[in-house]
Amino acid sequence: MYTSRSLEASDLAIICTFPQHAEELQYFFPSATYPLTPEQIIEKVQTRQEPTCILFDKEVIAFANLYQTEEESCFLGNVIIAPAFRGRGAAAFLLETMTQLAKARFGVNVMKLICQSTNTRGLVFYRKHGFLPVDLFSKQTATGEYVVGIRMERRID
Repeated sequence: MYTSRSLEASDLAIICTFPQHAEELQYFFPSATYPLTPEQIIEKVQTRQEPTCILFDKEVIAFANLYQTEEESCFLGNVIIAPAFRGRGAAAFLLETMTQLAKARFGVNVMKLICQSTNTRGLVFYRKHGFLPVDLFSKQTATGEYVVGIRMERRID
């Protein structure tokens, strides 16, 4: 049903269509400005590892990457699913794919992520998949608003 592969330049334009509005882009890519552009993704993946796409019948339908790898852990970042594939198992497949990549490539035992407090759907999803909150922090967005980020972790050994 779903497959995965590394990000290719031809994927950028389709990924840019996934965020449906500025708030959704903040969940996926807090430092980006709406509308998302290929250039913003290219700049971000320069500091990330394993930029990965999920495909359904050769169509790119999800994206994520890894960052800040440490001896026993790394962060999952820039997670986004195409609107038509939300609630259809694509996010779970992406999460499992990224977890396996982190374990195989870096030998980590803990996957970390940050989910904004207003991203109820994301919080429910990550909790369902074993992530637990470990810390809160606030950050000012480019528009001057403050958002609360929830650091979450899951053991993967």
